[in-house]
Amino acid sequence: MNQHMPVQAIAFIDIVEQRRRLGKRIDDAVAKVLTHCQFINGPEVTQLEADLAAFSGAKHVIACASGTDALLMVLMAKGIGPGDAVICPTFTFCATGEVVALVGATPVFVDVNAETFNIDPASLKDGIAVARKQGFTPKAIIPVDLFGQPADHDAIAAIAEAEGIFVLDDAAQAFGASYKGRRLGGIGLATATSFFPAKPLGCFGDGGAIFTDDAQLAADLRSVRVHGQGPDKYDNVRLGLTGRLDTLQAAILIEKLKIFEDEIALRNKVADRYARGLGNVVSVPRIASGCTSVWAQYTVRLPDGVDRDGFAAALKAQGVPTAIYYPKSMHQQTAYRHFPVAAGGLPVSEKLSKDVISLPMHAYLDEPTQDRIIQAVRGALGA
Repeated sequence: MNQHMPVQAIAFIDIVEQRRRLGKRIDDAVAKVLTHCQFINGPEVTQLEADLAAFSGAKHVIACASGTDALLMVLMAKGIGPGDAVICPTFTFCATGEVVALVGATPVFVDVNAETFNIDPASLKDGIAVARKQGFTPKAIIPVDLFGQPADHDAIAAIAEAEGIFVLDDAAQAFGASYKGRRLGGIGLATATSFFPAKPLGCFGDGGAIFTDDAQLAADLRSVRVHGQGPDKYDNVRLGLTGRLDTLQAAILIEKLKIFEDEIALRNKVADRYARGLGNVVSVPRIASGCTSVWAQYTVRLPDGVDRDGFAAALKAQGVPTAIYYPKSMHQQTAYRHFPVAAGGLPVSEKLSKDVISLPMHAYLDEPTQDRIIQAVRGALGA
C-alpha cells in the first residue's frame, strides 16, 4: 500500500523563528524585570519610549496597552464626542471605527484606492461633505496605513487643513514604514500603532504606542493613560482609562526594536520575490512613489471569476495558509451598518472584500519555502 507523507504546513507569520534568533536576550530582559519587580511603569517603559522616539523622529512617545487604546486615548484627549464626526476608511480592521463610536462620536466611512488599499482623497472629501450635511461636526480624519504602506499623507493633510480638522494616523500595521523620507510617527497631530504579536514589531501580548510632536497633547495623553489623573494622583482631572503598557512587554520590545531594521529589509526581499514570481498571475501590491512598506501583510487580488474559497483550499492542501483581510468592510458589518458613508457608496472596498487574499509574510521566509508558496499559487490558478 502506498503511504503519503502529510504535507508540512508553512507558518503564516513565524514568531517562533524570531524568538529563536533573539534567544537569551529576551530571557535576560524578562529576568531583569522579574528581579526589580517594577511591573507597572518600570524603567523599561521609559527606555522604550525614548528608543521609539529616536527610531521614529517623533518628539514624544506614549506607550500604552494596545493599538486600540492608542487610537481611543487620542480621541479622548481631544474631547471628541457626541455630535462630532470622524472620517475613516471602511476597508480596515474594526478598531479604526470602533474607537470613534466608543467616545460617542460618529464614524463616517469612505472608500479606498484600488491599488494601495489606502484612503481615497476624493472619497474623503465626499465623507466630510456627508457629515456636514447630516448635521455632524467633522473633527478628525483617521487614515490607515494598511498592510504596511503609508497612506497619501500630503493629500490628506491638505484636506484636513482646508477643513480645520486634525489627522490621527492609524499606523497599527505600518510602524517602521516611511513616507517621502519620513518615518511614520511624525505625520499629522498624532500617530497610533499596535504591538500585537503578529505585527511587524510585536510584543508577547497586547501593546501599543502614540507618537506626537505636540507637548500639550503628550501631557494630556499621559493623564488619560492613568485614569485621567492630575498632579495629585487622587484628583482625576478628566475621564481616562487603564491604558498602560506592561513593563515586561516594554522589555521585550526594546530587544525586538534592535533587530527591526534588519527584519524590515528581509520583509522587503520577500515582497520583491513574491512580485517577481506572481506578478503575471495575480494583482500584486503596488508601493506608491516615495513610500516604503513594512509588509504587515502580503495581500494580492485574484483575477475576476476565480473562486477564492477554492483557491484557498487548494493552497491549504499544499500546506500553504492564507488569510482574508477583510471579508467585510466596516460599513458591511452588523455593528456599523447604520453609520454614514460617502456619497456614491463604497464600491472599491466592497470589491476588494470579495477578491483579496493574503499569503504568508514574515522576515524569516526562506527562498525554498517562498518558491513553494509561489508554485502553489501558480498551480492553483493553472499558470
